[in-house]
Amino acid sequence: MDEVSLIDLSAIMLKSASHLVREGLLKGRLVIHRIVLMDIEKQASEGDTLAISGLEELEEVCRSRGVEIIYGGRLGDDVENIRLSIIDEAKKLNANLVTCDPTTAKLAESIGVRVVYELPPPPFKIDDLFSEDIMSVHLKEGLPPRVKRGVPGRWRLQEVSDKPMNREELELLIAHLMKEAYTSFGVNAFLEVDKPGVKIFQLRDYRVVATRPPFSDGFEITIVRPILRKNLRDYRLPPEVVERLENHAEGILIAGPPGMGKSTFAQSLAEHYRQMSKIVKTIESPRDLHVSPDITQYSKSASREDELHDVLLLSRPDYTIFDEIRSTEDFDLFIDLRFAGIGMVGVIHATTPIDAIQRIANKVDVGVLPSVIDTVIFMDKGEVAEIYTLEMTVKVPAGLKKADLARPTVIVKDFLSGETKYELYVFGERTFVVPVKKFGEEVSTPTRQISSFLRKYLPEFRVEEDGDTVRIYIPERYYRTYLRKCQNKILKLARRLEVNLEALPR
Repeated sequence: MDEVSLIDLSAIMLKSASHLVREGLLKGRLVIHRIVLMDIEKQASEGDTLAISGLEELEEVCRSRGVEIIYGGRLGDDVENIRLSIIDEAKKLNANLVTCDPTTAKLAESIGVRVVYELPPPPFKIDDLFSEDIMSVHLKEGLPPRVKRGVPGRWRLQEVSDKPMNREELELLIAHLMKEAYTSFGVNAFLEVDKPGVKIFQLRDYRVVATRPPFSDGFEITIVRPILRKNLRDYRLPPEVVERLENHAEGILIAGPPGMGKSTFAQSLAEHYRQMSKIVKTIESPRDLHVSPDITQYSKSASREDELHDVLLLSRPDYTIFDEIRSTEDFDLFIDLRFAGIGMVGVIHATTPIDAIQRIANKVDVGVLPSVIDTVIFMDKGEVAEIYTLEMTVKVPAGLKKADLARPTVIVKDFLSGETKYELYVFGERTFVVPVKKFGEEVSTPTRQISSFLRKYLPEFRVEEDGDTVRIYIPERYYRTYLRKCQNKILKLARRLEVNLEALPR
């Protein structure tokens, strides 16, 4: 009796069945279920011809090798679940199930179906592209493969081949990566997102992101590997900084633009806390920090609402590394866990340290801001560039003069120099962020702000400050210009600055 093999959609699309017939590894009769034909037809009608091209090649190879193809199978009530329909048919026919889908293979094997899970050779091996200084590989249909070569903050984009990649090569490459991942899930691999248009998973040191139309305008694969693993001592931080991180900092933001080494520093800080016998956990999406096994990594994308909050409160970690804070829900979770007394380290995209502080300040009352974040570490080109600390005091904020305007004010200082950089306070219903110094000069006095405004309209004037009064002396030939263009606007500015204003012709 001839051997029967049932071919699923993935084996047709990736031309695995054609490859096996050509190599003489599939003989007898091949069966293609009608539900697979329906899916091929649907894809073709939507402009995706990869599956129909694979079917044409399979027909041609089978004719040349004398292998019979039978189209059959009954369309049951549940035509939506193609995977289960195919496995059920293979069980009924006592057939080999030929597939390139790891989930189908595992499920079929678990119910006793014989599985042929073989792939044609990949266009190349990912490990061959990742030499010592390669940060990431970027593959997109219609473009040659490219790599980022260098280190965070100092890299260049290079093409590694002149030949553009096609859809078939990319599908085959992702299939090989998924096959390897499914052999070690939970140990060396984690599947974060598996949707029709997006697939994100971690495989050993590689983070793999694959997107398909309509999510993206073409099939694209991005593979990222951290090339640096640092200890905290490798950053050569001053002893007082290390002492603060160890004993005083409990609300830490690690900020900087993309690719500047924020996650690498967060990883080194997590390991440092672990070596201090602290209980450390991480929140990631996807999980791509490379940390010791006794640091538990939680996936934000795999959790439901409030699960992470409840788990972290009940498991009582000393520090939680949040990589990365992006959405409103992320900020809410970070703030709530910090209020609960958990040490928090958040990684956040920001172009300057004060930008990172403002993103948190917009979510809480200014009065409690230092209770949420007390230390900001700004990364640039893989190194710690600036360290800011936050303190709360009651004072007359910079830029205001009257003593009765004293209010709670957050002082943002450069930790190493002790120099005050910014003040945050609430005036009316608005939160103001005032730079106290810029290039060594005070910029927040009413006189300077009024002068800066007038320069836009008047080529000549003089400003004097007398207590709570600012007097402007304007040459008579420019006084009409002042009345027409400046007066209403500058009176509003004076009211905001809480000063009296006098404008005098001279």
